[in-house]
Amino acid sequence: MDLFREKLVFLISTPLYTFFILGEMILSRIQHKHLYTIKGTLMNVWLSALNFGLDLILRGFVLLFLGHFLEHKVAHIETPWLYWTALLFAEDFLFYWLHRVDHYCRFFWAVHVTHHSSEEFNLTVGFRSSVLQPLYRFIWFIPLPLLGFRGEDIMLMYAITQIYGILIHTQLIKTLGPLEWFMSTPSHHRVHHGSNVPYLDKNMGMVLIIWDKRS
Repeated sequence: MDLFREKLVFLISTPLYTFFILGEMILSRIQHKHLYTIKGTLMNVWLSALNFGLDLILRGFVLLFLGHFLEHKVAHIETPWLYWTALLFAEDFLFYWLHRVDHYCRFFWAVHVTHHSSEEFNLTVGFRSSVLQPLYRFIWFIPLPLLGFRGEDIMLMYAITQIYGILIHTQLIKTLGPLEWFMSTPSHHRVHHGSNVPYLDKNMGMVLIIWDKRS
């Protein structure tokens, strides 16, 4: 069942990425925005492949690691809709702190800076991964199994939220209206990738912007 769910996410996300990236490339060319270069795009794909490969290698260990803490859980949510909603909020909050440490600690910034090193800002930059982050990312998720969330569900939720996190790397969408109040959006994430001093190290949530919103 868990393998089926992950395959379903892959089958949905692949054509979704392809559609939006090709669309952005076409619009970029029509509007003479020059958002893409071959060199930059290939580098983004290469770094994503390295990150994905390391994720796969560590997958079994991560599941065992999270499973150990699940055995010592202090809470349990039986209602499915509440379980998945709580997991979304809790995981996004913990990712926010992981992302914050990546920015403020020089050691982790040395890993994360890869994602911010592109001179371009387009959808493929969302794939420009912090290659070595899978080596320590799972440690930040320890509270989740202690709260009763299964390792497979944690990894599935991360994969789903990452789809959204990739799709907000675009310059072509200016605003998403009321969604700007509580969700990470392209406009918020452009601030996150900006170099203006007042906006450095802001808007670090993957899906939600409520943790540190800065427009």
